[in-house]
Amino acid sequence: MDRIVVIGASAAGLTAAETLRREGFDQRITLVGDEPHLPYDRPPLSKQVLSGTWETDKIALRKDADYEQAGIGMRLGTKAVGLDTDARLVHLADGDRIGYDGLIIATGVRPRLLPDGHDLAGVHVMRTVDDAVALRAELATSSRLVVIGAGFLGCEAAASARRLGLSVTLVDPLPQPMVRQFGAEVGGLVARLHQAEGVDVRTGVGVERLVGTDRVSSVQLSDGTQIDADVVLVAIGAIPATDWLADSGVPIGNGVLCDARCQAAPGVYAAGDIASWHHEGFDERMRVEHRMNATEQGMAAARNLLGADTPFAPIPYFWTDQYDTKIAAFGHLAGDADVSVEQGDPAEGRFVAHYRRSGRLIGVLAWNMPKELRKARGLLAESL
Repeated sequence: MDRIVVIGASAAGLTAAETLRREGFDQRITLVGDEPHLPYDRPPLSKQVLSGTWETDKIALRKDADYEQAGIGMRLGTKAVGLDTDARLVHLADGDRIGYDGLIIATGVRPRLLPDGHDLAGVHVMRTVDDAVALRAELATSSRLVVIGAGFLGCEAAASARRLGLSVTLVDPLPQPMVRQFGAEVGGLVARLHQAEGVDVRTGVGVERLVGTDRVSSVQLSDGTQIDADVVLVAIGAIPATDWLADSGVPIGNGVLCDARCQAAPGVYAAGDIASWHHEGFDERMRVEHRMNATEQGMAAARNLLGADTPFAPIPYFWTDQYDTKIAAFGHLAGDADVSVEQGDPAEGRFVAHYRRSGRLIGVLAWNMPKELRKARGLLAESL
């Protein structure tokens, strides 16, 4: 191979490009990104950047000079809009075409939107650094925030805004916050954590519409109640950014459909939030939207593109920081798992929980017990 193109100037894309160099590939590497920014870290957006404790320069993954030193060509501020796998050409929004011998797709996800109301001033999503900066500016002059969606992003943003002194309402149609990520038992603890900090948690109720003429003024819920709002954050999940792959021949479904080695088509691999692959350890197809997976899968995709032929079967790791609480987990916290507290006590704000399916340990979670989590990971590794 003489030319490898990585689509997505993300953590996964950058890691893939750097891994290609470390593994000895000394030909042309081009990293394409639709944002004008060099690759940056996304987890701090809903926490340190939104709260104003970090400026945006602190989330840069590398210094500007590092890209030139590594010999990675950058094409920023231009979106990939099509792929011809027969001719091995990537089509860009500016009309240019880039040829490749090997391709790694790391275009991530885009925010899911409500059916309408996003054109109102004061309504935000948060995926990019520009999104976070815009929301931060509005929070500085506002007093009431409604967060729609109580997953990772929604809960973290709610915590950041509450610490800034705003009145915060957190809305989700599911019975508990973060129930998809952690299950009902831990989700109930997340609800109580936010309630103790003064957040109005409205679960089990959906959003009927956003109210306002030019600017949002309130959120009407499906139970008929209406919540006044100066600002609204819509955090109802994300959709894999696969639209540009239509008619490309690359299989897509809930992401780019890959085999166990992250390969989607001849010469085409995927990594990060967009990659749906068969995890041989759990024996099921997975798509993981977490920071650590982006790094690990970027490395795996690059190595396999170069011929490593190694299944990608990590023990997923993810975490969330809300107020003074750190929740971290390893494994697959499936919704049908049986959950048991093995150490500590939820009432004391410190515990370790095990997640089992049919008696088999498939995940471990720690609430303010990081050292104990690392030990529990060893038990999980033995079960896979």
